[in-house]
Amino acid sequence: MNIAAVSKKYGIPSDTLRYYERVGIIPPVTRDEKGYRTFTEYDQNWVFFAKVMRKAGVSVEALIEYGTLFRQGREESQEARTTLLVEQRELLTERIKEMQQTLEYLNYKIEGNPEHLKEFEKKLEQQQDRKEVR
Repeated sequence: MNIAAVSKKYGIPSDTLRYYERVGIIPPVTRDEKGYRTFTEYDQNWVFFAKVMRKAGVSVEALIEYGTLFRQGREESQEARTTLLVEQRELLTERIKEMQQTLEYLNYKIEGNPEHLKEFEKKLEQQQDRKEVR
């Protein structure tokens, strides 16, 4: 599958795929006799992994480290890769917890106490009016 097809399939711009390959988030992609990228199933699995991890908020740096560790040897770096993924899971769990708290607060503002929301918005408008006068 060429880069345009992979880009469309995974919703990742071609330039981003090239960047991921250049910095080591995904391993070097298979090339055809003309030098064009031909994404094998293996390559596409790496693209999927990168997409999912980035959507989860995993940093580019962490993904580069993971890719580097993987290329050092699967068995030699298994423990370090697992540690990295566990750390990322902990960060993601904390972000989910924070987002859940924010969602609950929004639900409270919208559904639980509409008069409180109106009063809050009124105060914000007054503060904004004071800023504009200055």
